[in-house]
Amino acid sequence: MPASRSRRATSPGRGPERRRNNERDRLETGVSTARLERSFRQRPTDSGDLDFMSDAERPTDDHVPGDDEFEPIQVFPEAEDMDLRPDADNCYKCSTCDTNCPVAEVDDEFPGPKFQGPEQWRLKRQDDHDIDDSVMKCSNCMRCDSACPSEVPLSQMHNTARGEYVEENMDKLSREYIRNRILANYRRLAPIAATFPRTANFVMGLSVTKWLGEKTLGITGEREFPEFATETFRKWWTKRGGAKVENPDKRIAYFHGCYSNYNTPEVGKALVRVYEHFGYEVMVPDQSCSGTPMFANGMLDDARRAAETNVSELGAALEDGADIIASCSSCSMSLRQEYPELFDFEGTEDVAENTWDAIEYLRVHEDLETELEGTSVEGEDFAYHAPCHSRNQGLDGQTIEVVDAIDGIDAHDVGDSCSGISGTYGWKAENYETSMKIGEEMFDHMEEAEAETGLTECPTCSMQMGHGTGYEIKHTLEVLESALLGTAPESAQGTRET
Repeated sequence: MPASRSRRATSPGRGPERRRNNERDRLETGVSTARLERSFRQRPTDSGDLDFMSDAERPTDDHVPGDDEFEPIQVFPEAEDMDLRPDADNCYKCSTCDTNCPVAEVDDEFPGPKFQGPEQWRLKRQDDHDIDDSVMKCSNCMRCDSACPSEVPLSQMHNTARGEYVEENMDKLSREYIRNRILANYRRLAPIAATFPRTANFVMGLSVTKWLGEKTLGITGEREFPEFATETFRKWWTKRGGAKVENPDKRIAYFHGCYSNYNTPEVGKALVRVYEHFGYEVMVPDQSCSGTPMFANGMLDDARRAAETNVSELGAALEDGADIIASCSSCSMSLRQEYPELFDFEGTEDVAENTWDAIEYLRVHEDLETELEGTSVEGEDFAYHAPCHSRNQGLDGQTIEVVDAIDGIDAHDVGDSCSGISGTYGWKAENYETSMKIGEEMFDHMEEAEAETGLTECPTCSMQMGHGTGYEIKHTLEVLESALLGTAPESAQGTRET
């Protein structure tokens, strides 16, 4: 990798460094426990040494335990899959994860992350209990990960449990399974719709289509389906002739994801133009879905196949000296955290360590705030929502700091509440009301901000923001494009070729 780009100082989420620290801590704990055990065995047992004990604790005879009675008892059976027991045992049931769970806050029947994670994991491994079906009510927002003071890998446990439940307990001919598989594999259906986008948009907008979707598949009819672009990002990229800047010392591989390709190509175009403004050579490697909707629906085999494709293609880009940039907060979260947590094939760690959020990368490697000084955008007020997956990567404050440097912009942070949609979660008919209850706080804060436009980096959060308030929603990259290149976002002025 070129010397001009250093890796981030700290790992996002639970990266390799954190896992190494956990292993070291467990080793040190084991040593301390062994020393304590030896000390206890050697302790004199005359009555004078037992004065500190209560009558209930005081031994009733002079029997001194032997070494053979301190052998550890095998509580959990040996497992062939990954062993999460040490991290599960770090949970001391403080319930901080439950109090930070947006689903548990509005749904009294949902048992919460603590049960779905360490408690259910122990039950499953000790007594071979079936995974409880409530695991499908988890929205995979991952707020529990950042809330846990003991760094228990809650979302990893939830993803593993969901995968086991779908594989072992869900009827593969059920409406729920078919619906979830369709939602999880959006990338399989989107190319068909994108071939005839105007027809697809018309049909998907019909009331009868939404009614049929809810009655037959359980996809809520309360939401408007996102429109498909008349030209995908990858088609635009090919027509454009690829990169306009060649620079082996500053090279990025753009992971655009599904939504920026099929629905909002203006976001991908904005990224290309902004990065070329800073002198970067942009690569657009072949790629599959990041796997985010597959993780959320327990389709781990599908997610693994997608991850294998992405790791192979992105790994090749790394060998060419590129860093990996994602414009979607959920995509970067999958590449950074979920891949190395759930998959063990070669290359996942390298991809995770070299994946960046698009705004984060510019803040670290360029003097972005200085570059924005003196730039302006025609007066506009934004209500900014930091996606849960951005917060889990430690990126919740960066957008406000960046756009505040642009004259003419007044940006309001609408707080740390969840939007409620959580990808495919809010598209399921049985979750729609819960999704909207979760989003009420965000909706209220957006309206209190008296902004004209919403701002976020998550595609499905943008759907929820627009659905709940009626605001137009933009991506931060579109605002940067307007400021740095002096042009209005493509969504506001029509198509540009370059």
